[in-house]
Formats: sequence, structure tokens, C-alpha cells
Amino acid sequence: MTRQGIDAHQHFWRLARGDYGWLTPELTPIYRDYEPADLTPLLAAAGIVRTILVQAAPTEAETDYLLAVAAATPFVAGVVGWIDLEARDAPARVRRAATQPKLVGVRPMIHDIADDGWMLRPTLTPALSAVSEAGLVFDALVRPQHLPALAELTARHPALRIVIDHAAKPDIAHWRPGDAAFRDWSTRLAGLAARGLWCKLSGLVTEARPDWQPEDLRPYVEIALDAFGPDRVIWGSDWPVVERAGGYERWRRATEELLGRLPETSRAAILGRNAPRVYRVSADV
Repeated sequence: MTRQGIDAHQHFWRLARGDYGWLTPELTPIYRDYEPADLTPLLAAAGIVRTILVQAAPTEAETDYLLAVAAATPFVAGVVGWIDLEARDAPARVRRAATQPKLVGVRPMIHDIADDGWMLRPTLTPALSAVSEAGLVFDALVRPQHLPALAELTARHPALRIVIDHAAKPDIAHWRPGDAAFRDWSTRLAGLAARGLWCKLSGLVTEARPDWQPEDLRPYVEIALDAFGPDRVIWGSDWPVVERAGGYERWRRATEELLGRLPETSRAAILGRNAPRVYRVSADV
């Protein structure tokens, strides 16, 4: 196992905060609080020393909460938060948020927005320009149907550093390699890779069948690796969401198996070295 890794996509939440609209009692076993003490033993077992903490609610109050947690948690290297990019004063909000030492990125919850072209609204242009100018990453929480708009977004904002979360959530449970939907997703992903975007190897198991095996994931992992190369793929657990699909340890073991064909240097890049490059954080605690 590669040691000194980085988990580039994990969450914390406290239900009593009340702004997790998607997190309902039906979502067992994750309908409970998840805090640093819950994650610490999982990181130790996996040889992971740092994480990127990602927003889970579309409120700036949650971003403040995450930044406070990060300030008190040495293993959190950075926070990808949420900012109201549609607010009249959005550029000022972005610039103000960027002064927070551990804020490294912004993530609108695009996959929950009804308008598939939302990210292309002209009203967002000043805010997205501010994100780019502030040196923050734009985490793209998208599904396959959003990829054409994301390609246009990259053309409009070529300096914006974009990381595609969860490889754009391919429908692993229902697609088969060679299907039209699979081919369209892979072609569009490759097009985005050619534009310099990054891709997170995360969240795949929650898109697969409950009885998933590593080989079910392999075609999707191979597409991401072939498109982005080992220097622009970063690994994330999507914990605690991953607890609904086998858990942290099982996904980590599957990752090691799926990356087994790569040289050690490439595995080390995906599991540890790449995240500090794109998020511009230290790899050391």
C-alpha cells in the first residue's frame, strides 16, 4: 500500500445544523453526525496523513463551520466550501472567503440544480472570474448531462482550475462499456481532459450496484486514467457517503487493486502527490 497518502474528498457534518436538505433519515447508515474522531482511525489504517474537506450543504454557514473544524484539525489540509455565486455581491464574497487560510476551493451543488446549463448563466461570470483570480479551485459536482456545459465553461474561463468530482458520476449500475451513454461520457470526459481539467477518482462505488466488485469499476477507472493521465487524477474516499456502498476500507482496497497495473510513481501521484498540486496545500501535517 502507498503510504503518506491524501484523501482529496471527505465530509464532516452535524445534523443539528439543519442545512443538509439531501440528508434524510432514509439514508442509513450516514444519517448521523460525522466528525474528525470518526475519520481518524480510518486514515491511520490507510496510511493517509492529510485530507481535503468538502462542503455538503449549499450555505455559507456550513462553509464557516467547516473552516472552524479545519482550523482545529491538523490533518485537514484545505476546505472546498460553498459560496452564493448568484449573490449580487458574489465577487466580494469570493474575495473575502479566499482570505481564510484553509479555503482552497468552491463547490456549487450543480447536480442538484434543475437547470443543466446553470453554470453558463451570464450572472455567474463575475463570481467565476473572482474564483479564478483568487486562485481557488472550482470543484465541479456534475453528472454526465452537465459535461457539454462544463466544456463551454472552460472555454469562457480558461484560467479557472477545475476538478471534476466523482468522474462526473457515470451510471455504473446500469451502463455497460460500449453502450451509447458510456461512449458519450467517455468521449466528453476525454475532451475535458484535453482542456487541462483534473478528475477525482471518488464516488464511483455509490453509482455502482450494491454488490459491486472492483472489476465493475475498472472500465470507468481506465477511462479516467487514459484521459487525464496519472498526473491529473486524484483519489478521494467520499467518506462518509462511501459507508452506504461498502465503506472506507473496501473502497481503498479496491483502489489499490484497480491501480495495480501502474508504476509505483503513478500510484503515489494519484494517492498523494497530485492533490497538493491542484489545491496548493502542503502534503505534510
